[in-house]
Amino acid sequence: MRIKIVLLSVLLASCDSFYIPFISPYKLDVRQGNFVTKEMREQLKLGMSKVQVRFVLGTPLIKDIFHANRWDYVYRFVHNDKIVEQQKLTLYFENENLARIEDGGQPAGSVPVKAEP
Repeated sequence: MRIKIVLLSVLLASCDSFYIPFISPYKLDVRQGNFVTKEMREQLKLGMSKVQVRFVLGTPLIKDIFHANRWDYVYRFVHNDKIVEQQKLTLYFENENLARIEDGGQPAGSVPVKAEP
C-alpha cells in the first residue's frame, strides 16, 4: 500500500499536464530587471554623460556589445504566470552623451505593483 501511495505521489508531482483544480504548485512572483520610477525618468536630460545616467538609473539590464551606444532598462513582474507589469526604457548615446530616449509608452508608478494574494 505504501508503494502505491509513493508511486502515485511521484507521478502527480512529476506530471505537469495532469491538472487537479484544488491542487496546484506554488508559483513564485518573479520581478526581473530595473524598476525605473517616474522621478528617475524626470531626472534624465539629454546631454548627460554615461556616468551621470548610471548614477540616476543604475546599471542597465542589457548592454549589448554590438550596440555599445544603446542601454536598455527593462522591468517585468510576473504573478501566477501572467505579466502584471512591464516597462522598457531605451537610451541612446552619441559621443558618450545621452542623445535620445525611447520610453516604451507605459505609465511608470513611483513604486512597483504589489502582488494580490
